[in-house]
Amino acid sequence: MKIVKIVRNTAIVAAFVVTTAFLSGCGGVSEAEMAQLNQLRSDVNSLQTQSNQLKDQRASLEKEIAEKQDKLAQCNKEKEETQANLDKMSSK
Repeated sequence: MKIVKIVRNTAIVAAFVVTTAFLSGCGGVSEAEMAQLNQLRSDVNSLQTQSNQLKDQRASLEKEIAEKQDKLAQCNKEKEETQANLDKMSSK
């Protein structure tokens, strides 16, 4: 969620810069403003890529956790069955 906020805030800043650039003068956008806009676009694209990579990593980790929880549940079931069998053998 932190990355989403960063991307959103960067997009808002970029929109503000663009709006300011268009409203600032009759002559259009200066080279410095255009360079800043291009840098902001590059930053937004980079953050979106990073966000997507982190989402993929999270999904992978959640899948791995689910698999390990299933394996743990199976081990606990086998442990209980084994303990029940031991108890039966001990009582005989």
